[in-house]
Amino acid sequence: MKLKKLMSVLLAALMVAALAACGGTPASSASSEASSGSASSESASSEASSSEAASSSDSTIADLAANQDGPSNAAGIGLPDVSNVDLEALEAEIDELAAKVTTVSDGKLTIGTSADFAPYEFHILQDGQDMIVGFDIALAQAIADELGVELEVRDISFDSILMELNSGSIDLGLAGFSPTPERLEAVDMSLLYYTGGQSLMIKKADAEKFKSFEDFGAGTSVGAQTGSIQEGLAKENTPDASLVSLQTVPSVIMDLKTGKIDGAFIETAVAVGYVATQDDLMILCDVPYDSEGSSVAVKKGNEDMLNFVNAVITKVVANGSMDQFVAEANELQAQSIS
Repeated sequence: MKLKKLMSVLLAALMVAALAACGGTPASSASSEASSGSASSESASSEASSSEAASSSDSTIADLAANQDGPSNAAGIGLPDVSNVDLEALEAEIDELAAKVTTVSDGKLTIGTSADFAPYEFHILQDGQDMIVGFDIALAQAIADELGVELEVRDISFDSILMELNSGSIDLGLAGFSPTPERLEAVDMSLLYYTGGQSLMIKKADAEKFKSFEDFGAGTSVGAQTGSIQEGLAKENTPDASLVSLQTVPSVIMDLKTGKIDGAFIETAVAVGYVATQDDLMILCDVPYDSEGSSVAVKKGNEDMLNFVNAVITKVVANGSMDQFVAEANELQAQSIS
């Protein structure tokens, strides 16, 4: 608990400092949630109690998908509205929906992820064994548990996950996917289970050289993960800089640290984790983005799976489990780095 509180204070302070540095827009509340897991968990637990008290609700999953919590993103997808959820009725509905779901392998839920994106998904060494953890993995485990099957996690390149999903080799894609209109042309995507932001990182030594996007002109370079939305954000916000696309986020960070690139476009929760442990890095500013938030990718047209996943997401958001997943992932990340 002491570690969680320490990380919460540190990460929250880093976010404030980052925004002050570039005079940016206020950070989204969900970005702060990722940085202050224990406070978020307490808040969500309070919301869960309110949800349980609202036993008169007759909301269905279709209702929840239509009535989302707060503004939706550019793709029209938002967080589930859990303000009036009857958890007992939701449990019964999850059971009904689970009976309709089929998976690519009997007795297993196979997910594709790219485990280089802490705190979403990342590798740790536990009791001498390499394990993939993170709040995406915790959510995947919750989905598998509700389905009554074993979870199988496949670590593949980020830009291959949606292709693997459509080819039928995996059941779901969980890798911090933002439900952009472009992705929705290829796959179906669930309600949001987490909302966050995007950031531009630089080395502290370059703080005087780079004050804003405009300072990344000809002769400078920025990095982003191949196939990620950060590639598009880099092109949009630093069009005159050379874009270096790399397969993994750690590769982007390493190129930044060694001076091979001048800036790195990284998801905020991930960027905050690096800044908390890498003394030579800093977040320059927020990156405007109207499709913030993460969804589970489902094969196009698989409505039974999509409805089931939406129901489980609604449950873990309503009862506070999702906030706990984020808090635990932040703690594991801190421990693994230290």
